[in-house]
Amino acid sequence: MIALLIGYESVSRIFMPVPIHFAEAIAIACLGLAVNIASAWLLSGGGHGHDHGHSHGHGHAHGGHDHQDHDESHEIATASGVVRLEVFEDGVPPRFRLRAETGPALAARAVTIETVRPDGARQVFIMRDQAGYLESVAEIREPHAFAANVRIGQDTYPVVFEEHEHAQGSAARDNNMRAAVIHVIADAAVSVLVIVGLLLARAFGWLWMDPLAGIIGACVIASWSYGLIRDTGAILLDMNPDRSMASNLRQAVEGDGDRLADLHLWRLGPGYLGAIVSVVTAKPREADYYRTRLARFTSLSHLTVEVTHQS
Repeated sequence: MIALLIGYESVSRIFMPVPIHFAEAIAIACLGLAVNIASAWLLSGGGHGHDHGHSHGHGHAHGGHDHQDHDESHEIATASGVVRLEVFEDGVPPRFRLRAETGPALAARAVTIETVRPDGARQVFIMRDQAGYLESVAEIREPHAFAANVRIGQDTYPVVFEEHEHAQGSAARDNNMRAAVIHVIADAAVSVLVIVGLLLARAFGWLWMDPLAGIIGACVIASWSYGLIRDTGAILLDMNPDRSMASNLRQAVEGDGDRLADLHLWRLGPGYLGAIVSVVTAKPREADYYRTRLARFTSLSHLTVEVTHQS
């Protein structure tokens, strides 16, 4: 509504220009810009930000061993020293990486890794030498939740990988904070446009620059407001807030031979989801089995499971 009002007033000024007190108007616009920049900085936590659009679906190790997630990287104490096993996925297909933290370097021919998944599926990974570490030849399929038996020489070391998934995108946003940030950023953008329009109007006598800046500012506010209304409206209508999460839930259930008859996923709050899962199975499984299987989805704060046994 504010965007429409600004647009209406700006168009009126094009056809019916009014005198502009440039000194006062520019000073007020500059003051407003300073206040809005300070407000945006404060709302973003002093530069740390609240509305991050890059919530991680799961923690993977990135960039060698300087940035690792504790669920995807494990230290193994061997007879020859400490080695580190990680799942590496930094813009490349996921593979195992194994490096010696202490002790002698590892030889690829003496190392294999066997994964055992919850459904009993096994896979043996052959390793190859890289610059300072070993890497698996084969890729690791999703999900990264399995037991890994690391064989180094004649010894075997068991390691458990657990993948945790979180809400992404709009499901993880705090829309109240987002609305406040958009409000002050839109005001700041309009202040900049007003200052530019007033300076040009005073310098060259282009009085039409002031209403033109108002029209552009109205379009900016309307565009950002539409996006916010669309996202919050979807929450009020209990629409699916995270399609990738829904797909992963379906894969987690149906990957073990069952059928997902119905899935309803909705947003409870920033980063928190509720889900109703209806499963059809021919196996003697109850709701607790699926609760355990879906426990890695840490953003599921409320989960209802319905099981239908099919003979």
